Amino acid sequence: MMHVSYNAPAELKRLQQRALPVGVVLFAILVLGFFLDRGQFFRSYLFAFSFWTGISVGSLALLMLQHLTGGGWGFVIRRVLEAATRTLPLMLLLFLPIIAGAHWLYPWTHAEEIAKSPALVEKARLYLNLQFFVVRAAIYFAVWLTLAFFLNRWSILQDRTGDRTFSKRMRVLSGPGFVLFVFTVTFASVDWFMSLDPEWFSTIYGFIFVASWSLSALAFVIAALAMLTKYDPLKTVVAPLHFHDLGKLLLALVMLWSYFAFSQFLIIWSGNLPEEIRWYLPRTKGAWGAIALAVVVLHFAFPFLFLLSRSLKRNPHKLVLVAGLILVMRLLDLFWMITPNFTGEHFHVSWMDIVAPLGMGGLWLAVFGWQLNKRALVPINDPQFESVLEQGHSHEAHSVV
Repeated sequence: MMHVSYNAPAELKRLQQRALPVGVVLFAILVLGFFLDRGQFFRSYLFAFSFWTGISVGSLALLMLQHLTGGGWGFVIRRVLEAATRTLPLMLLLFLPIIAGAHWLYPWTHAEEIAKSPALVEKARLYLNLQFFVVRAAIYFAVWLTLAFFLNRWSILQDRTGDRTFSKRMRVLSGPGFVLFVFTVTFASVDWFMSLDPEWFSTIYGFIFVASWSLSALAFVIAALAMLTKYDPLKTVVAPLHFHDLGKLLLALVMLWSYFAFSQFLIIWSGNLPEEIRWYLPRTKGAWGAIALAVVVLHFAFPFLFLLSRSLKRNPHKLVLVAGLILVMRLLDLFWMITPNFTGEHFHVSWMDIVAPLGMGGLWLAVFGWQLNKRALVPINDPQFESVLEQGHSHEAHSVV
């Protein structure tokens, strides 16, 4: 098998070349919005950042999960996951404008707003201040970048040397690394998104982002894998069984996200406390209420029902449609969570809300494609290599729902 090339297909290079100019042009248009309406610019920017950072960090979680479980499902997407984690330096760079625009985003940066609430005064003194906000963000990115660095470094060294001890290193690191992922994402979501309304608090909010960022990453990876399997080398490596396993994991994450989201809603709505329920009141009226209903139906009900089908999970052409729907609904859900903090019950969509995720996405996809092109698309010296190929192509009948 050593004569077989597992390099990325030329089509991936062309995708990267198209994504970069599109991203640059749209991002430049977005920057023009800064001079037209700075408040709207930073709101749209934060919305886009929340989506693409979720795919980068969620991919890190899935990568560590694969090292812990050793499943064949993760073997075929490992290079895609690794490339996605290597976009984290880009997201660190793209976080800097959020720091610069904190005054337009976060009420706790305004002394007059803090003075209105005694509870907020204490929060601002201990936690919600810009200096500590920046320090915490630096810690989050340091953890994510460190984990991504070692997992990528050891993976490529194993490819070069064939030393199987690197598999053990990655597995040992992934245990505490996954715990750190949960903690950092929980606190990052509180800092970056929940503190947009500093007087509101939910203990489940962070777990919603833990589940949703992992879900976004898996949906993106399935879409990427479906595209890559049209060409060699993955065309001869990935089997229906692998898509079936990924579909089962996608179903599990859809259910996990819905469990956290519904639990938060049920607890707050049944408690009916003014300081808690006020977060949901504007989001369940008018157009925001219609979006909430769309999220319930298209983010949970439809994917849940579709992913119960064994034949759909084994068909990449159908599975990618479900993954694409989930990605679109993740954008809509984030828009529903973030924007009413600024608009209240009034529904408003700015052109920057459309350009920001597209422009940032073009840059993200260009870096992702560049990173994916740098290495073989499968870890050829991994101990699982032969067994995964055999499992996928010789034992497909063993797959169950």
